Amino acid sequence: MSPPDYLRDPAEIYRRSFETVRAETDLSRLPASLHEAAVRIVHACGMPDVVADLDWRGDPVTAGRGALAAGRPVIADSRMVAHGVIRARLPACNDVRCFLDEPGVADDARRDATTRSAAAVDRWLPHIEGAVVAIGNAPTALFRLLERLGEEVPRPAAVFAFPVGFVGAEESKRALAGTDGAPPFLTLHGRRGGSAIAAAAVNALAGGG
Repeated sequence: MSPPDYLRDPAEIYRRSFETVRAETDLSRLPASLHEAAVRIVHACGMPDVVADLDWRGDPVTAGRGALAAGRPVIADSRMVAHGVIRARLPACNDVRCFLDEPGVADDARRDATTRSAAAVDRWLPHIEGAVVAIGNAPTALFRLLERLGEEVPRPAAVFAFPVGFVGAEESKRALAGTDGAPPFLTLHGRRGGSAIAAAAVNALAGGG
């Protein structure tokens, strides 16, 4: 049996991929400012139907782009999200920070009987004002962020919230959508989400692939 023939040219693969995404994805319910982010999200997960579950408040893309242009950091809940952000495309050599492995985070999690992801959110606070927050893994990180925002701590410019899973993911995103005064946000209701989707949303801010 001969090996299968397949497309090898990276530029053509890229072109065809996004051509297919745009042909198969119904963007009609979204404002134009969200189209690029939605296309990147679909490309990251291979599921055009996720667009029906996208929810947003305000204009998170414009807010996020402004934050990056001003040199504000990207704060990620997981290393996978942080590694998925294409740093070369960021407009101001922006920091991309994940605080999971900061000294003391594990101790704080044990003390408070919570996850490291939630405990790490408290380490975001000195850096969060005007930042871009990307959550692609832990529902507890989103829940904790909402708790802290309720205490009138400094606020991020935009939140891209895509926690994934069977425990807490759906509920945390509903809580975000139901929070009065939440920052501009983009989220994906239901169980679906993940680090690749969160990183893709951030990459869309800077025109990354």
